[in-house]
Amino acid sequence: MGTRHFFSSAGLLVGTIFFALSLTPSLIPREGVVQGVISGVALAAGYGVGVLLLWLWKFFELPSASARTQRYLRLAAGVMCGLLALGFLWQANNWQNSVRALIGLEAGPGVRPLTIALVAALLFLLILLLGKLFRRLFHLVSGKLARRVPSRISIVLGLLAAFWLFWAVINDVLLSAALHTVDGIYQRLDAKIVPDMKPPSDPGKAGSAASLLRWNDMGHQGRRYLALGPTSDDIAKVTGTAKDPIRVYAGLNAADSPDERAHLALEELKRVGGFDRPVLVLITPTGTGWVDPGAINSVEYLFAGDIASVAAQYSYLPSPIALMTQDAYGRETAEALFDSIYGYWRTLPKASRPKLYLFGLSLGALNSDRSFDFFDIIDDPFHGALWTGPPFRSDTWREVTAERDAGSPAWLPQFHGGAMVRFGNHFGGYDKGTEPWGRFRIAYLQHGSDPIVFFEPQAAYRRPAWMQKPRAQDVSPDLEWYPIVTMLQLAMDMHAGIAPMGYGHSYAPGDYVDAWYHLTEPEGWDERKLKKLKENLLQWNKR
Repeated sequence: MGTRHFFSSAGLLVGTIFFALSLTPSLIPREGVVQGVISGVALAAGYGVGVLLLWLWKFFELPSASARTQRYLRLAAGVMCGLLALGFLWQANNWQNSVRALIGLEAGPGVRPLTIALVAALLFLLILLLGKLFRRLFHLVSGKLARRVPSRISIVLGLLAAFWLFWAVINDVLLSAALHTVDGIYQRLDAKIVPDMKPPSDPGKAGSAASLLRWNDMGHQGRRYLALGPTSDDIAKVTGTAKDPIRVYAGLNAADSPDERAHLALEELKRVGGFDRPVLVLITPTGTGWVDPGAINSVEYLFAGDIASVAAQYSYLPSPIALMTQDAYGRETAEALFDSIYGYWRTLPKASRPKLYLFGLSLGALNSDRSFDFFDIIDDPFHGALWTGPPFRSDTWREVTAERDAGSPAWLPQFHGGAMVRFGNHFGGYDKGTEPWGRFRIAYLQHGSDPIVFFEPQAAYRRPAWMQKPRAQDVSPDLEWYPIVTMLQLAMDMHAGIAPMGYGHSYAPGDYVDAWYHLTEPEGWDERKLKKLKENLLQWNKR
């Protein structure tokens, strides 16, 4: 079979345009192999668009050029494709370094043109071969059916059969095998017990011999959360006097169901005196069960250790995989823990019960948002929530951002003057409200460069609101919107981007200090003490 029958000239032309545009900046800098993957997918997507456009041209019987003219057009298109690809590959490293500079990274070799071209070409060929295999399967099935049923019905049935077979192979064979492998890896990591991480000897702590929650059932992230937090001595170096913070964590193996784990967490929190502290934080972890130490350490310092927190694990898989495979389970666990803790909390005397706050990062923010219904708490609301890096699927976040006050940017919105909801990041925001912040408060901590927050499937056909001017300071002015391509770039940024602490989806302890400080308003702090605390947490984070 000749090359001219294997490749479509129109497909290659549009595909090369998509390939070139995929090399332009997005939110997060990319290395060579990662850039090659996204460029290969963009090339394949553009190729498909080009083939579709050519098919539509022929379908509507629009005039075609002569065979001789078509040869010249193919030659011109080939030259243009080569020059376009080379020109954009030449500029790619400068674009990536401009993004690196915005997020505090040094310039580097970054993308390598040969690596990008090779990876993109191989991936494109693989996708093209799969596409041609799908086409052959469709023609085979529809051709056989055409002998027995009308041609249009045979076409529809052929498409359905081809889609079904491909989906069955991808989902039931390839995806299932991949997920099984990943599940086994992370299950072993979750069960791993670090030799020098011993269970607490104090019977008043969760995970001790007297605890209702066994140390071995905590999971790897749960044990880290309980063992590596600051002690009263650590906190006293900043605050003068302090208590040991109370932490409770119900691991995935603590009980068989979310309701049982939530009940154990409640009983353990009562046993260790969590409801006797002035502040209680209900945490929804990320997919792996991880609790960001910068998030919880910062609020424990702000209250001189006189605080309690509780969390329940719902998965040991990374958040993107947990979102695909255990989305409902994460929500069930968050709801069960909220119902258990809040249900008991509201029975306590209002004058003596602790202030109750919710916290979640990434998938934890999404599930924390889903854990309660505003109508269920309206008569006796808890005090507030801090949701960090909320995924774009978060309902409350999307509604508030869409209905933001006129003139406020989508990356740092203002909603109803900041009376209930406020947004902030390392460039400020929490003190921007034109209305007093009420008793019930929601604070969002989000970076303008966080693709987990600002990805949206609609970016395939419309310009995202956060790209309008003025932009966030950590978003490249060279970032432009291109149909389909920008959506692919943002999707890759979510899974393979590199960002230092304080940018992208990596949140710094100092930013948590500002968020918690404005949300909870602890007493006895000024700018000097807050600066000292941020410096201390930065050193702690480097341990």
